[in-house]
Amino acid sequence: MLLSAASSVGAAAAAPNSDIFILAGQSNMGGRGGVNGSRWDHFIPRECRPSPSILRLSAGLRWEVAREPLHADIDAVKICGVGPGMPFAHAVLTDGAAARRPIGLVPCAVGGTKISEWAWGTHLYSNLVRRALVAADGGGRLAAMLWYQGESDTVLEADARAYGGRMKRLVSDLRRDLQDPNLIVIQVRGS
Repeated sequence: MLLSAASSVGAAAAAPNSDIFILAGQSNMGGRGGVNGSRWDHFIPRECRPSPSILRLSAGLRWEVAREPLHADIDAVKICGVGPGMPFAHAVLTDGAAARRPIGLVPCAVGGTKISEWAWGTHLYSNLVRRALVAADGGGRLAAMLWYQGESDTVLEADARAYGGRMKRLVSDLRRDLQDPNLIVIQVRGS
């Protein structure tokens, strides 16, 4: 059912040979760089500048040249700024053979969320899966999910203790629903 739902959406097709990366988690992934209170300073570091080889899937499920803030129409309640998605995409582009393949970024992060809010059956989970399937429907290849989340799970000891099991379950569910048992998940861990 998920695959057919993705096919029926009128999304613009990605380049057939693009590597698609899901960007998910909470505010650090969503991008809060340059945000002070309720304002973003609009400063864009060199490694975050647009490239015609880096696309993003908008909230309207259309491919467009990726520009900061990547999550502005996804995490619409919060003020978004610069995040790790663009530097990551630029690094992938400069890595040998990958430099010949366009990059498709699929922003899904929402600030202030716990991992339990990303579990199977939740709105965030369903939205991530829907967006990833739409992105791959144009002929791209799901290369990996970049996951930067966890701060909200440190407030209560019970959440912190449950985190590992919840993360394993999330990865297992995503691999099943995205029909990719070997989907790479890159988890950013704070120090």
